[in-house]
Amino acid sequence: MNDLHNLGVAELAALLQKKAVSAVELATRLLARLGGNPHQAFLSLDSEVTLAQARAADARIASGERSPLLGVPIAHKDIFVTQDFPTTAGSRMLEGYRSPFNATVVQRLGDAGMVTLGKLSCDEFAMGSANENVAVPAAKPQAVTNPWDIRRVPGGSSGGSAAAVAARLTPAATGTDTGGSIRQPAAFCGITGIKPTYGRASRYGMVAFASSLDQAGPMARSAEDCALLLSALCGPDPDRDSTSLDVPAEDFSLGLDRSLQGLRIGVPQEWWGNGMPCDWFPDMPVRRSEGLDASVQTAIEAALREYVRLGARLVPISLPRTELAIPVYYIIAPAEASSNLSRFDGVKFGHRAQHYADLADMYRKTRSEGFGEEVQRRIMIGTYVLSHGYYDAYYLQAQKIRRMIADDFQQAFEVCDLIAGPVAPTVAWTLGEHNDDPVANYLADIFTLPASLAGLPGMSLPVGFGAGGLPVGLQLIGPHLQEARLLNAAHRFQQATDWHLRRPPEV
Repeated sequence: MNDLHNLGVAELAALLQKKAVSAVELATRLLARLGGNPHQAFLSLDSEVTLAQARAADARIASGERSPLLGVPIAHKDIFVTQDFPTTAGSRMLEGYRSPFNATVVQRLGDAGMVTLGKLSCDEFAMGSANENVAVPAAKPQAVTNPWDIRRVPGGSSGGSAAAVAARLTPAATGTDTGGSIRQPAAFCGITGIKPTYGRASRYGMVAFASSLDQAGPMARSAEDCALLLSALCGPDPDRDSTSLDVPAEDFSLGLDRSLQGLRIGVPQEWWGNGMPCDWFPDMPVRRSEGLDASVQTAIEAALREYVRLGARLVPISLPRTELAIPVYYIIAPAEASSNLSRFDGVKFGHRAQHYADLADMYRKTRSEGFGEEVQRRIMIGTYVLSHGYYDAYYLQAQKIRRMIADDFQQAFEVCDLIAGPVAPTVAWTLGEHNDDPVANYLADIFTLPASLAGLPGMSLPVGFGAGGLPVGLQLIGPHLQEARLLNAAHRFQQATDWHLRRPPEV
């Protein structure tokens, strides 16, 4: 079988259980594809570790063990700490760091028998929308490229994860989503990714950016694959993560084939300007939104029509505070980042400046050398909004509006079961296009930020191609703890279409 790299998680699991292929053979094939590190997706590899895990998986299969993920390869975003691979969080501050333990997400997937191929590139401390903020290796940091067009960004901050899955370097990857960092790169690279309800997956061992927003999730080629992965990585972790929900682990692969007949899909009018996108709302004006690329809107409308054909019903809804999500997020997230990143001072672990006069000088030089420009920008913003005299004016007000955004969703879900719309206003932009305009990167998160602020589950699935022949993703958002409903809706769409099976021309 020469096309093993083109198979998804569920397909590979079936072959492994039938012993049509061994975990060692599969890992060896994929490691061979990683020679030269295509698209700069990986930050670290260790074939000895990978093959040792593969041999252990084969031994479990030989003993008669049956598990839906046993022997299947995966790669982890380099924001999760790992014992067997270095963890850098994409930052010079942690270059060469080795953790004495595994993140809970990594441990649970390992316990399920998955084989780790390596660690994937990400924006420094998960701060970015393009994966252009990676700072390691310090000697020659390189941005990850989009497999559909190497002149384009893969999205961020989980851009390495998305690019690796899209390029068929790994069938699955972990990502983290603080303001859209699973959903947006999944959309840009034409794969499927899901961010579960905040607290569903343990944050233990995930290098912190914004603690009230960060959430782990899987990225793969299909909703079925994501369901298998999510089932393994979710579950309570009360002893190590105080934000972990006391909700039992769930098998999300059950119920994927449920009918969509009668499913109510909410379409927010604010996501299309003041008009609605489809002719099912004759009493509402239809117009193109100035901020939404026409080719993206066309693909999203076609996907909504497919859902109607599958039995769903579109319902007009309003999320009136959508535009406030960006200023609210870029107050709350930097504030939490400034607190979380204060631990990187050159004393405990990580980078330390070589030459300094005193302790204060060591702090200053260490943090100036260790943190990149975007991280420093967010630390400064966060420190400012938390400072005396500005806390009430900025941070406290942002938290109040965050509550209002969550209330908007709660009201919307009284009349609909899911919410659907674009993931990003455009397709992937060119490398370096926004380097001199960080606000342009921030604005690209307009559709993903609201769900993150509300702690809701959201996912992206490929639904077509837009400008330049680049992938377009549809975003689905559900009520709290309704990941199964999201995955069911995505799976039924993927049974009826083949967008998720398309792959970049060079793969």
